[in-house]
Amino acid sequence: MSSVKRTSFQNSGGRKSYAPGGMGRSSAEGSERRSSVYRSRTSTNGPMGHQSFFQQAPQPAGAPQDPRPLRDRSYQNKIGQELLDYMAANNFEMEMKHMLSQNTMRSPTQKDFNFMFQWLYHRIDPSYRFQKGIDQEVPPILVQLRYPYQKMITKSALSAVGSQNSWHLFLGLLHWMMQLAQMLDGYAANQYDDACAETGVDVSGDRIIFGFLSGAYRDWLSMDEDAGDDDQDRVLSPHVEAMAKEFDMSNSKYLDEMQILEGEHQRLQKEIEMLEKSGSDVATLDRNFKIMEEDKVKFEEFDNRMNQKSEKYEARIQFLQEELDKVMLELKEAEEERSNLQRAVDDQGISMADIDRMTSERERLQKGIESTSQRLEEAKKKVTEKEGEASRKLEELERMVDKYNSLGYQIGLIPSTAPNAKSKNYELQVIVNEGPNFSSSQMGASGGGNTDSDRLLADPVTGYQPAHILNLDLRGQVKASFSSLRKEISERRTVAMDEMMKHHDLLDGIKEAIEDKRGEVEALEHRVRAAEEEYEKTKEVRILTPLSPKQILRFIGHHNSKASVRYSDREDGERVSKDASRSHRIRSVDGTT
Repeated sequence: MSSVKRTSFQNSGGRKSYAPGGMGRSSAEGSERRSSVYRSRTSTNGPMGHQSFFQQAPQPAGAPQDPRPLRDRSYQNKIGQELLDYMAANNFEMEMKHMLSQNTMRSPTQKDFNFMFQWLYHRIDPSYRFQKGIDQEVPPILVQLRYPYQKMITKSALSAVGSQNSWHLFLGLLHWMMQLAQMLDGYAANQYDDACAETGVDVSGDRIIFGFLSGAYRDWLSMDEDAGDDDQDRVLSPHVEAMAKEFDMSNSKYLDEMQILEGEHQRLQKEIEMLEKSGSDVATLDRNFKIMEEDKVKFEEFDNRMNQKSEKYEARIQFLQEELDKVMLELKEAEEERSNLQRAVDDQGISMADIDRMTSERERLQKGIESTSQRLEEAKKKVTEKEGEASRKLEELERMVDKYNSLGYQIGLIPSTAPNAKSKNYELQVIVNEGPNFSSSQMGASGGGNTDSDRLLADPVTGYQPAHILNLDLRGQVKASFSSLRKEISERRTVAMDEMMKHHDLLDGIKEAIEDKRGEVEALEHRVRAAEEEYEKTKEVRILTPLSPKQILRFIGHHNSKASVRYSDREDGERVSKDASRSHRIRSVDGTT
């Protein structure tokens, strides 16, 4: 924390704050003697030195980077709303006579920034007076406040604070100044004393010195310019005396504690001397010390267990106490109700015998109601079971009907125009009720109706008969029609089987004839090959030796005999092919049948 907030005061002498930018004094005198900004120091209060509450670590070299996501729109909206709430809670508009809106934190004007900066700095240093332009006032103030990111604030950016490239920097600066002012308010209200005490930092001496400096500085500022050293000593002496008294009061508790510790030290010293004189064995003492250490550990464990039990019992006692309070409240209400009932009974003139009789009658009726309710629940349970069973049977029936219709389509019975239907309708349909919710009204059910049980009722009190669920008479007309159709199909099947057997016999004869002809063809082919071989040999011999007329006639006769054999073989082949084509036509007719 680099500066301290003080309460504002009026001064007729005109002597104001000497923070950076103050007029009428040299810079050295203003910064060393009459600066309104507190400088860190090292506290010497107490028996040993400690770090002052106002001590600040030195800043690192170079321009530090701001870790806050200032360019994030959501973060800008968040800190902007915090600024607006803080300024609204501390009468910004009344003090500065300037209005702010939600749009101010998104796109402010130069005037908006000037007013917000001046007001926030007055929360930190109420005595400071702005006398120059904002671009000249802000940099030295940021240096004096030790703003960590002061090097990112330039004079050129100060002349256009509302631009998109620089507004996030100034919004972060204003939010930091707001947090600094809030910390100063918290310090003035002693909100950080407990936290400092927990960390071992004693701020009582700093607070006494701060009170002395703020009071003495305020009186010193109210003095005339030409006041001498004697006048200054006369004005400051009451503050010095008050500071000395406060230090004496603060140190009194330490003195008392020191006296107690000195008495304890003397007592322990005497015990040490007595033990040394007694000349006890060191080993015995060590053994006893170890035993006592073990006993101490056991006692601590026992103490922890007892503390846990105590906490548990305390919680149980608190719970039981709450239950007891509830019971007492219910008892009080019951007593009041009993009194009211007693007064009502007294007003009606009913005797105790009448009350007993009515009570017994009421108990008897109550038992009857309970037994009837039990029987009703059992009946409801049985009805529910029967409804579930009937629903399952109905679903099974619907599946069987679907299967029946599917098979009817496959065998040509459905629809009535199918080849086997003979203009009759064999398609089954399940006829069930799709009407209002009869079961819920009869059984006293609440909420949505039971659709499955409604389908089982022909009317509110009557279910369906088995003959009414299907649209056809299966045992009568349908069964007789199916029996006649089955007989007809059986006869057609017998005729078709006889025809098929005849065709099979014919086919077997044709196969045997084909096998015979195939053997004859193979024999003729063998004879043709032998004749061709003989012809080739004869041709070779005739080329070498000329033929006589007798040999030529013999060769022509032999050739004519071979030609007649070939002609007869060709006729046999044509006859075999005709028989094969006829058997093929027979098989085609058989397949069609």
